[in-house]
Amino acid sequence: MKTIGIIGGGQLGLMIIEQAHLLGARTVCLDPAADAPAFALSDERIVAAYDDPAALEELCRRSDVVTYEFENVPGSVLIPLEKRYNIPQGFRPLYDSQDRLREKENARAGGLGYDGHGQLVLKTEADIEKALPMLAVPCILEQFVPFDFEASVVLVSDGSRVVTFPIGRNVHRDGILDLCFVPAGEMDDELRGRMAAAGERFMLTCGYRGILAIEFFVKGREFFFNEMAPRPHNSGHYTIEDCTTNQFRELVRFLLGEPLQEPRLVAPTVMKNILGQDLEAAEAIAAENRPGVHVRLYGKTESRPKRKMGHITFVGMTPAEYGAVWADRFVK
Repeated sequence: MKTIGIIGGGQLGLMIIEQAHLLGARTVCLDPAADAPAFALSDERIVAAYDDPAALEELCRRSDVVTYEFENVPGSVLIPLEKRYNIPQGFRPLYDSQDRLREKENARAGGLGYDGHGQLVLKTEADIEKALPMLAVPCILEQFVPFDFEASVVLVSDGSRVVTFPIGRNVHRDGILDLCFVPAGEMDDELRGRMAAAGERFMLTCGYRGILAIEFFVKGREFFFNEMAPRPHNSGHYTIEDCTTNQFRELVRFLLGEPLQEPRLVAPTVMKNILGQDLEAAEAIAAENRPGVHVRLYGKTESRPKRKMGHITFVGMTPAEYGAVWADRFVK
């Protein structure tokens, strides 16, 4: 039985562990918080900082293969470990995602327009002062690109083949993902196909392996690269109940060296992110036990207004149906 080491013990680690156990693997998880959600299921746990060299070494020593569940792990700490342990995603996608300049150049090399994350919109001269703290690192100044909406795609690659999950439209509130509608109804098959192909080309061009989520800004018939995350993505949580395979399972297949499976959407779906202010409503909905309504709470011990506490997947539901029946159950 193989052991998967996971750097990070949040909800993404928790859901990776669920799929690892279903596929017959053990897990060992590292996180600085003793009450990290993933520790509830992990076979072994290490409580330590993400950049603790001795702790990371111990995690790798106990594992047959190692991954990371969020992109705030310093990419540089993996460079020496990658030479001695099995970290098949490598440090590169993590390292690149932490630098806007590298991310931008990679997007251009892959034939994608680029917008980028960590932005500040300068509308007036007074906004310049707000941007001063960002100048501690190299920055990019570009013309603002208006867009209609954001869409995202999750991909998993073994280095030669890429499987692509259905593209969803994302709705944010206060900079945090609120809703994901799948499929993205504002896009036809041709546009979705071009976006998926662009994501696959980008992943292969960069030589990335494992899982990658890419967010795009869509304007009319065009789309622009916004940002990437080399880990499972909040917008892909719907795949657990509404696809023939899910983002966590395919990541685990990759880590275990098993053949990837191409996902298929089961039905239209809506994924609602549950933050602290909506936790009570989510618990009430879970108690109703309605068919097609899947409530997943992450078991975090402290609830705060903008902290991610869970998500709900409404299988077989359109955006209009969600707005008419469910939207009023949550804080607006």
